[in-house]
Amino acid sequence: MDASRRPTLHEIEDRFVAIVEGRLTRDEVDRWAGRWVTDDWLDWDDVSWWALSLLHGIDLPVDESGSYLHDDEQVSERLAELRKRRTM
Repeated sequence: MDASRRPTLHEIEDRFVAIVEGRLTRDEVDRWAGRWVTDDWLDWDDVSWWALSLLHGIDLPVDESGSYLHDDEQVSERLAELRKRRTM
């Protein structure tokens, strides 16, 4: 976390990696991101806000089959996009 106690972009990226690697559940990451997305007192850079907004809701189901609105392939694609945006 940075001096404002909010997560750094590296920590946000690590949550994507944790989902891909199975270290954290989607529910855990959604709740973590939700804490930051709903804090109206914090200002975010565009990339961090974009990534947090994706993580908040990462556990949304499509239906009762257990499938997610954003499947594993999409999570991996978003991780790749985040890494690309970080270098710009």
